Amino acid sequence: MPRFDDENLVSCAGLVPVMALAEQAGLSELISSKVAVGSVRVKSAGVNPAGKITSIVAGMAAGADCIDDLDVVRSGGMGRLFGGVYAPATLGQFLREFTHGHALQLASVARAHLVGLVTTTGLLPGIGTRAFVDIDSLLRPVYGHAKQGASFGHTKIAGRQVLRKGLSPLATSISTEHGAPVVAGIRLRAGRAGSGKGAATMVAEAIRTARAAGAAGEILVRGDSAYGNSVVVGACVRAGARFSVALTKNRAVSRAIATIPADAWTPVHYPGAVVDPDTGQLISDAHVAEVPFTAFGSKAKKHQVTARLIVRRVRDRAKTDELFPVWRHHPFFTDNTEPTADADITHRAHAIIETVFADLIDGPLAHLPSGRFAANAAWATCAAMTHNLLRAAGTLTSPRHAVARGATLRRQIVTVPARLARPQRRRVLHLPTHWPWAQQWTRLWNHVLATGPPAAAA
Repeated sequence: MPRFDDENLVSCAGLVPVMALAEQAGLSELISSKVAVGSVRVKSAGVNPAGKITSIVAGMAAGADCIDDLDVVRSGGMGRLFGGVYAPATLGQFLREFTHGHALQLASVARAHLVGLVTTTGLLPGIGTRAFVDIDSLLRPVYGHAKQGASFGHTKIAGRQVLRKGLSPLATSISTEHGAPVVAGIRLRAGRAGSGKGAATMVAEAIRTARAAGAAGEILVRGDSAYGNSVVVGACVRAGARFSVALTKNRAVSRAIATIPADAWTPVHYPGAVVDPDTGQLISDAHVAEVPFTAFGSKAKKHQVTARLIVRRVRDRAKTDELFPVWRHHPFFTDNTEPTADADITHRAHAIIETVFADLIDGPLAHLPSGRFAANAAWATCAAMTHNLLRAAGTLTSPRHAVARGATLRRQIVTVPARLARPQRRRVLHLPTHWPWAQQWTRLWNHVLATGPPAAAA
């Protein structure tokens, strides 16, 4: 007969090395120095922001996707492993005291903590040589009439544009050729906000964060057509970064495409492309070509930029009966110095930011739990911090876990059951025999805790 009566059982033993890693990167110290919740509606609601935010991050790392789920860090023996764990009601009240200014303070903590994680764990390998900054937005659906900022915005479902009520986070990510993407910044906006609203400042912040994390070499900023404008490109140029952004086809772009000679088009070999075994040719009709182009010609001279217009063309499958092939053209504007085909492959890798969105939606960003806009903004920032923390923990665990999904990291590393014992007044965690990932889990533990208690980063 089942009984929930054992106070020594721990459901999420992996939180011990994960949260110790967060402290080694200076999380509590950063929160204490940057986040100050002053005047509050409820007495004591703004006390100890460091303890409350770390409780939220710990709950998210254990799989919480709403405020009530944060209670997972108080079950069984969790209270004996961690001090100062707060109840969900207290954490919810704390989030509701946030204002726009407090959300900006927390965003500053998230950027600094990412830098600390890169320094502590070797996250983002190869960042000193080349780094990629990607920007994109998504629409998270919300329901009811009590959500501040909720409004109808455009989103794509199964390839179709639909109107949906929600809130629209704008996010930037940093990745490298050998490192999985992490969240450089996330900003919550109203559902009807245009995709490019606030993009220039987000790009500038992401570039500064990448530089602080060790990106001494080239930084390439990538985005779709919502970010192919003079404001975003100008922010990249001023920050000393390269850009690769899609352009909406207008008359100037169409005229430039029409000037490309017929013999200038070359096939492009995408990673994973299939080769016909009989002919040795690619089973693909994608070709690329380029032409010099001055973008934003309707703007003042100082806002105009001359660089490469690279165009990818593919057969229009809806018009296969035509006498001559009909092509669809997909242009993007870049100052990337790679050869044409390589630059196209690099630009299309911008889709890597969708893996970040998938992780967030499959985790703490499944819901925006509060009725208050600033509380949801803080929740989104905590979700980004949790994503980066799990990514750093995976980097210390194994090469496979360094690129694993957040759900995989939670299942294999964080939510490991254990029994807490105290022989000779020493706390000992007894974990399951034959745990499939015991070796990797032990490697993470040794990386973080074998040299003694974690110390806050300076």
